[in-house]
Amino acid sequence: MSDTPRHHRPALPGARHFETMPGEEDPAVRSEAADRAATLLVRGAQGSQDAEVVERVVSLAEVEGLDTLADLWSGSPADSLAGCLWRLYLLRSWVYADATSAAREFDAGRRHTPVHEVVAGVVDPPGPEEVRQLADQVLRGVATGDFADTLSRAAAFARVCSVGRAHLPPDTAGTTYTSDLSAARLLTMAEQLEQAARLERSGRLG
Repeated sequence: MSDTPRHHRPALPGARHFETMPGEEDPAVRSEAADRAATLLVRGAQGSQDAEVVERVVSLAEVEGLDTLADLWSGSPADSLAGCLWRLYLLRSWVYADATSAAREFDAGRRHTPVHEVVAGVVDPPGPEEVRQLADQVLRGVATGDFADTLSRAAAFARVCSVGRAHLPPDTAGTTYTSDLSAARLLTMAEQLEQAARLERSGRLG
């Protein structure tokens, strides 16, 4: 990842490794390329039984680099395939970069809010490896499952983590205000993914 900071959009709070995002180029060309790539990835891979294809979808951010995906998808609206993919990969990248915190927040969140069935069944207490596996299972759904369910699972995970983050004391580098703000932004991501899932089920997700 480049050492030169650029603007980030959308931001996933608490994930300090997301420091670089792309600058603006030709909006029309950028949007068209983002939509085309997202459509090919989601609609083309759906229902795939090829294990290699599935793993390539899951590990795309690692293989291509998060900056590459940001250049392609980070400016796309939340109610588009491209915007959904960006949020899914950003969420997984955060989990992999800070799995200990993700597990702690998810565990805390489960104690304060009902856990949607799409993320139920995680061992108690969840550890870093369990939340990594959950993140991978969610992304495998892009290729093997119903995309609306994939979005719902990601939304449920983000929502539980946001509740956990709001209830946990801030770390030594933060404050209660920054912790609450961080949780609010993660909750916004959950709500965006929930709305996208509804649009997908009604056939209106672009």
